[in-house]
Amino acid sequence: MAPNTLSSPHSNSTWTAKQNKSFEIALATYDRESPDRWHNIARVVGGTTEEEVKRQYEILLADINCIESGKVPLPKYRKVGESSTSGEEKRLKALKL
Repeated sequence: MAPNTLSSPHSNSTWTAKQNKSFEIALATYDRESPDRWHNIARVVGGTTEEEVKRQYEILLADINCIESGKVPLPKYRKVGESSTSGEEKRLKALKL
């Protein structure tokens, strides 16, 4: 699977989708009270250090803050039963060429 660049412009790290998922699971497993939290999370993620895991966590917090403060627009979801094709696409499909 291709690696994903972290969303923060301050980072040059890349993590795979698998590492990101492992990171999420490890964060849920090892809370703030867990001894050796960052060491354990780095071990679960694999191929990363405690410092990289901490940096990833800081980026995650910054992203969450941006979302919650309204700096990131919400996606425009289709309504139930709404077609995904635009009017223009419908007209083009109806043309007899």
